[in-house]
Amino acid sequence: MKKSILILALVLVGISSFSFAADIPGINNQVQTRFNREFVNAKDVKWESHKKFIKVSFQLNDMVLFAYYLPNGDQLAVTRFISPNQLPIRLLTTLKKDHSGYWISDLFELNDNDGTEYYITIENDSQTKVLKSSADGEWSTYSIVKKL
Repeated sequence: MKKSILILALVLVGISSFSFAADIPGINNQVQTRFNREFVNAKDVKWESHKKFIKVSFQLNDMVLFAYYLPNGDQLAVTRFISPNQLPIRLLTTLKKDHSGYWISDLFELNDNDGTEYYITIENDSQTKVLKSSADGEWSTYSIVKKL
């Protein structure tokens, strides 16, 4: 009898601690529910609450991903860092042709309701450029900063 009461108590404690662990302070339950439904096998999940959005960093299928949500639970976008080899062929060849004197310092893929876009930061001795991909497979300049 004592053994079954002890087991029941341990189960109840385990269940109650599990339910409290699911609530993350400052993060809306709608966001948590949507994230958990969309990324079932996510690991190493880290939550950041910002004024206008919530950022979730996590690992899925050996990739580091970042999901962005509005406080009401609507997903804004999912991003991941990629290597140049993962760019669509047209973007890669255009980049090599038009920006051969630059090196890549940052590259990520952004997926949202409008589709997939790529942002790349390239540099040379005199400037840093951020380029954004277009739907037709071309790069457009997002920003340019001159180096001193």
